[in-house]
Amino acid sequence: MKGSYESNGAQLSYRESGDGMPVVFLHPTPVDHEYWQPLVDELPGVWAIAPDLRGHGASELGTNLPLGGFARVPDAPVLTIGQLASDTLALLDHLGLDEAVFAGCSIGGYVLMELWRRAPERMRGLAIVCSKPQPDAEANLEKRAATIARARAGETSALFDGMAQSLIGATARARHPQIEAEMRARMTVTPEALVAVQAGLATRQDSLPTVNTIQVPVLAIAGGEDPTTTPAEMEVYKAAPGGCEFHLLPDGGHFAAYEQPQKTAALMAEWLRLLGN
Repeated sequence: MKGSYESNGAQLSYRESGDGMPVVFLHPTPVDHEYWQPLVDELPGVWAIAPDLRGHGASELGTNLPLGGFARVPDAPVLTIGQLASDTLALLDHLGLDEAVFAGCSIGGYVLMELWRRAPERMRGLAIVCSKPQPDAEANLEKRAATIARARAGETSALFDGMAQSLIGATARARHPQIEAEMRARMTVTPEALVAVQAGLATRQDSLPTVNTIQVPVLAIAGGEDPTTTPAEMEVYKAAPGGCEFHLLPDGGHFAAYEQPQKTAALMAEWLRLLGN
């Protein structure tokens, strides 16, 4: 069932299905909530709540984003990780949920770190897929500035073509040739939203200190073919005081949960079972 809610002047969309333990799924960029659907189909016994992040899918970007946060492109609007966290908390309030388990991939994982800093009492556990706590290195900042320039030059389609190829692991593309087209079809972010998202990613907070404060169980799943997040970068979640179960999918790319939904769902199902005991 699809629904909508308002957060800070924007109308945002979400999909919910099933019943049981509430799990909020935060997708990567530039795709939408459908990223999680193959995994959700393999994960019974949960109330799956999958929003479209602001500016993605059917969710509006909004008109009051701050300017000047990204020094390399000072006139770029910034979709901050803090705003995405506020949107997620507004969704919990809309659904009448005091707490939930959260799963996040890439930017979704960055939002989980901000949620923990802001409202740890509402988080029963964190499942983090292909998302690192480290901030952008200099090379990444330069790449984001270049992406913004290309988006403003009307090259959004070409950018998405490249992402659909590079962010999916080589193994998944070989085994399932249709997966690239499936992911590309979900990349419907407007050029304006793409600019704001890139600026927000560039200015995200260093979450390494946050890892050392997480008092609830963490599930960390890394992809061995992920070009943006290495297993070593994700292994630092093992320092979380609440405990971390770490898994490596050797043939998984950045979109590992979509590439290998059955395997990822099985890992999550067992972790959720233990979490519920």
